[in-house]
Amino acid sequence: MSGLDPVDLTAKLVRCASVTPANDGALEVLEEVLGAAGFDCTRVDRGGIFNLFARWGNKGNTKSFGFNGHTDVVPIGDEADWSMPPFGAEIKDGIMYGRGTTDMKSGVAAFVAAAVDFVKDTPPDGSIVLAITGDEEGDALDGTTALLDYMTENGERMDVCLVGEPTCPETMGDMIKIGRRGSMNAHFKVTGKQGHAAYPHRANNPLPAMVRLMDRLASHELDQGSDHFDPSTLAVVTVDTGNKATNVIPAQCRGAVNIRFNDHHSGASLSDWLRGEADKIAEEFGLQVDVEIKISGESFITPPGALSDLVAGAVEAETGVKPELSTTGGTSDARFVKAHCPVVEFGLVGQSMHQVDEHVRVEHIEQLKSIYGRVLRNYFT
Repeated sequence: MSGLDPVDLTAKLVRCASVTPANDGALEVLEEVLGAAGFDCTRVDRGGIFNLFARWGNKGNTKSFGFNGHTDVVPIGDEADWSMPPFGAEIKDGIMYGRGTTDMKSGVAAFVAAAVDFVKDTPPDGSIVLAITGDEEGDALDGTTALLDYMTENGERMDVCLVGEPTCPETMGDMIKIGRRGSMNAHFKVTGKQGHAAYPHRANNPLPAMVRLMDRLASHELDQGSDHFDPSTLAVVTVDTGNKATNVIPAQCRGAVNIRFNDHHSGASLSDWLRGEADKIAEEFGLQVDVEIKISGESFITPPGALSDLVAGAVEAETGVKPELSTTGGTSDARFVKAHCPVVEFGLVGQSMHQVDEHVRVEHIEQLKSIYGRVLRNYFT
């Protein structure tokens, strides 16, 4: 492949052990490449998180295309379980192994390489913005949000944005994300009265109340889906007392649920429902139920149109596959970008992300660069 080699750039990034919130030189690798290609690079570090903003072209240009991605990765787990060095970027039989190869250092390398070659070969009448964070896999408080705050404060903008997360479930090119479900966690603490298991009438057991609450929440149908979203889901993820004694009724029990919700709901409306169910249980069982809720993101969608058509056309031209437009999966930083401009996501096949022996096909990295390059050419034509 001519021009900047995205495979070599991926390898350099993978060899940086940038487990959230560490950077380990990953952004410096990109800053050097982008600076040499004429991009104005600014570090937007905040709260111990490392971020990079890069722009080619003038700030006031009438057209600005943006890419967003992250260089941080999840922990490797037990290194002894890996058959290849987790930060070695070793290639075997056309496959590169290493933490972050799929999620998502290959995506970052591909859009950086595509952008560098594009401005070198066919300088556009407009700007290209790269917003790259080191805090997508962590709390996401000082990553893409810091970059967007910087852009607002300094008059920077993206008219549209493509997030390079892995989006394809089976085959390269088979899915584009045009939105994401909302995500929230609710933690419940039921407080009763401790007692002897042989004399339950002298205690107030929090466990039956917690079990009843979890059953009501899990049995409730939130909705039947919407035009662009599957039905919302609620999963009971833990119920625990920490009680190891079988002759003691514990004083407290804790439980938690995770909800992935579509555009029939908001975090606020679901919070009201959860607290209402908790209040009913508290009254029914005569004990205290405390609720703590954290909303990770609201559901959002970029309706099918010019941006999704642009990306889908490039994907089909390069892969021969017509991508499905989807809102499935977990959350991503697109949930922050959507408040700034229309955003879609397209990237690699994500089957090995976060797994032991995470890997990517070398040909897919090259193909992804070609797709991103075609997107840029078509956008600025």
